[in-house]
Amino acid sequence: MRIELNVLDYLERAALVYPDRVAIVDEPGVTGSLGDVTNISLYRRARNMAKALEDMGVEQGERVAIFTPNSAKMLVALYGVSGFGRTIVPINFRLTPEEVTYIIEHSGSSVLLVDPDYEEHLASITVKSKIIMDGVQDAHLFAELADDAVGPKPWAPDESFTCSINYTSGTTARPKGVQITHRNMWLNAAIFGWHAGVTDEDVYLHTLPLFHVNGWGMPYAITGMGGRNVILRKVDGEEILRRIEVEGVNFMCGAPAVWAAVLQAAEKRRAAGLEIPGRDLVRIVAAGAPPPSKTIERIERELGWRFMQIYGLTETSPVLTFNKHRREWDGLELEERAKLLSRAGAPVIGTRIHVDSNGEVLVKGNQVFEGYWDNPTATADALEGGWFHTGDGGFIENGYLTISDRKKDVIITGGENVSSIEVEDVIFQHPQVLEVAVIGVPDEKWGETIKALVVLRPDASVSEADIINFCRDRLAHFKCPTTIEFRDELARTATGKLQKFKLRAPYWEGRTRLVN
Repeated sequence: MRIELNVLDYLERAALVYPDRVAIVDEPGVTGSLGDVTNISLYRRARNMAKALEDMGVEQGERVAIFTPNSAKMLVALYGVSGFGRTIVPINFRLTPEEVTYIIEHSGSSVLLVDPDYEEHLASITVKSKIIMDGVQDAHLFAELADDAVGPKPWAPDESFTCSINYTSGTTARPKGVQITHRNMWLNAAIFGWHAGVTDEDVYLHTLPLFHVNGWGMPYAITGMGGRNVILRKVDGEEILRRIEVEGVNFMCGAPAVWAAVLQAAEKRRAAGLEIPGRDLVRIVAAGAPPPSKTIERIERELGWRFMQIYGLTETSPVLTFNKHRREWDGLELEERAKLLSRAGAPVIGTRIHVDSNGEVLVKGNQVFEGYWDNPTATADALEGGWFHTGDGGFIENGYLTISDRKKDVIITGGENVSSIEVEDVIFQHPQVLEVAVIGVPDEKWGETIKALVVLRPDASVSEADIINFCRDRLAHFKCPTTIEFRDELARTATGKLQKFKLRAPYWEGRTRLVN
């Protein structure tokens, strides 16, 4: 027997087995907040959303974009859009209107759902239907559909259908739309949940932005097992500690910058003689950049939390490897265990990893994406030879992968991918800039931060602040350089190509890995 996989399967199980359990605790005091939502209520809202879209003339197969910080409505949409035969397009809420316009047009989205705090920000966006999620304009979308009401048109699940299109910065100035199928996301959620040990006792805090590969698929895994999703709209170290106390949070995922913020908040608590909550109860998963082993030591020693790490990309839904404590390490000192945990990890179930002769990490697995939306050339390049080319350099030792370098012109800062080419394109627009190279350099807080090496035109007079502000007027702020270094020339090959590895080398000197 073969039954097509549909991400709605996770919610249907929760509504059947745990109907009256609270599925979501929405951010309180926010316009349009849904408050506490049970599993059966979540299911009814998802069905209602599908019916409302149908009544609006949004046919199965169409794309629905959503622009919001973490919210219960985003979770409703993950099921209400994808689970009934449409494709959700989650958009990074830090992007500029120009960047959002490109995504809307490129994906062909006919609907844009906008968080009320960003209504003015996206006022210039034109789309067939733009709905502000303020509890009034969107009331017809997020209400509960009664069990005896006429439901949405049936959709025969197709696991090869595009569940979501997640836009990611890569090696081009324009982001690419990653097509993640129901099969990709369903299996990613199951595999991730299995390796992370998700159970019905988990209270999961969404410290990770939900637009990041649909929250890495964790919303599906948590919901399907009967756990609780606690919404966090903005990352704040002290607020994370408070939610652990108030909500009983015991599981979180996020970039290393999140855990650095928590460690800083914990220091302030200790100085004030206050307790650090969650010792021996909380487990966390880090990804986005390999954290220093010292950070891992501090998390386990100072917080008493269990540290785990994954490696993956948007194109892999995202989980490829998993690293957590194993019993063979029981007798090791914390410092040694932390070094072992700083590796990317061992391949997750059903995943094949190979390092080619050039040192690039290649992967195969059911979670590898279908392709780039409307970009067959980039798809063919990425999947050449039947393997997905990650663009990362690394090596495998004793079954564990370590990422040692980044082959693509991508900088990962605070867990966000930034195309160095996109930033260079903007700086080149400055009338006093002759040449520019954008690189990632180590940063204790963000993992990597963005540095621009700039050669000015003769007789130019421009300051570091001038160029940074020039970028901030044209790019999402997380993509902008934090420092500018003026140079007389930039290292190039005989054919004129920038030698980024030579430009980066001095900033990474003395480090075994060229990523941070």
